[in-house]
Amino acid sequence: MPWIILAFLVLIIQIMAIIITEYRRPDKAVAWVMILFMIPLVGFLPYYFIAKRYTRHRILSQNEYNQRESFKAELIYRCNQRIPANGLAETVSKNKKLQHIVQNKLNLPITACNETTVYAESEHAFKAMLESIAAAKHHIHLEFYIIRDDELGIQFKQLLIQKAQEGVYVRLLYDGIGSRRLGKAFIKQLREAGVEIGCFSPPLVTFFQRQLNYRNHRKIVVVDGKIGFLGGLNIGDEYLGKDPSFGYWRDTHFSMKGDAVLWIQYTFLTDWYVVKGQLLTDSSYVPVQESHGRDIVQIVKSGPDETILELIFTLIISAKQRIYIETPYFIPDPGVLLAIKTAVMGGVDVRIIIPGTPDKKLVYNCSLSYVQELLQAGVRFYCYQQGFLHAKVLISDDLACSGSTNMDLRSFCDQFELNAVFFDRKIVNRLTDDFFTDLSVSNEIVQSEFEKRPPQQKMKEVFARLLSPFF
Repeated sequence: MPWIILAFLVLIIQIMAIIITEYRRPDKAVAWVMILFMIPLVGFLPYYFIAKRYTRHRILSQNEYNQRESFKAELIYRCNQRIPANGLAETVSKNKKLQHIVQNKLNLPITACNETTVYAESEHAFKAMLESIAAAKHHIHLEFYIIRDDELGIQFKQLLIQKAQEGVYVRLLYDGIGSRRLGKAFIKQLREAGVEIGCFSPPLVTFFQRQLNYRNHRKIVVVDGKIGFLGGLNIGDEYLGKDPSFGYWRDTHFSMKGDAVLWIQYTFLTDWYVVKGQLLTDSSYVPVQESHGRDIVQIVKSGPDETILELIFTLIISAKQRIYIETPYFIPDPGVLLAIKTAVMGGVDVRIIIPGTPDKKLVYNCSLSYVQELLQAGVRFYCYQQGFLHAKVLISDDLACSGSTNMDLRSFCDQFELNAVFFDRKIVNRLTDDFFTDLSVSNEIVQSEFEKRPPQQKMKEVFARLLSPFF
């Protein structure tokens, strides 16, 4: 009996510790308390190792801080000199809430004089990346969540080795959790050729630092500081549609020339310092941009210390006519969920495309748990049928936001992401055309039919939704 009383007291203490720590996120608190009841006492161990609030891996010294801020201020000044006389795009200027967010809450400035290329076909995106890397003269910077030792990964590896042997500075960052299957031999060959390599979240180190939940989900390529790539693609054969379990892989990726590249580069250099402790502020990494394009773009870096949630929320509540969303995972924050409901009830055309074939069944069931209540509110849902949908796009009237961020809690709050906000109709129209192309190969979810799904499926969705703060 004393052991039972002691165990009960320990359980109570654990529950109180979770409630006190997570009171700002009641959804997460409820999920962890549920885990405790399912796995009494032992359930606190994963909470201890996973749920610790993010703390910076490396703190800048005062001198380093001053140097980085001076470097950033110089880049901002250069970008501001190239903003057109009429300032922000008309769409933003009309919306005071959105204008306040993009000018004051986001940590990187709006840039002009950009040339943007949109890739809806992975093969074209990888071809452009490899051609740019092959043409590099001074440096190549790469940062990916997943790198595989497969046909595509070997192609990148061999080219990076070749460029390093030619005397080009080559730096590669990868996430230790996302690339946990990447063999030591792959890394060793790159290092021996002169490629500098950093691992953002080494699994063992991250485990003991209790930071396993915080992953670098960015996908970056910068060549000579003059061309930058970002979007949803990692390096692996499945992203070329070579995995038979997924088939055709539908993604959205971008290449850019112009001042936006400075901030893709800045993001890489910031991450490089976090991992390697090297503060790179030489002007050769941020050359004067030669592009005189007309695209106005804002690069948005986000993470557990600088959330993108405010921007997503504002883009949704600001819409007057349309909201189009494509995402492989749809697990909205309560505020975003309410914003979507409010928008559609106000007459906004809200359409959301999710995969028809899931890659993670538990996460997919969680996504489906939101479908019925949003269908009832008037949102139109579609399931993509041509393969696997991995594109991450939000179109709000005449603005678009796309990059590495999924429409889920992990991307909003726990992962390091990189996105771009597009203010020009040319790019927004292209993304809209791609959306409707995807719509043409998707099946709409009909509410009356969806409500007939089996009870066991509904239970799976309920269970998955309770666990959603962990996804």
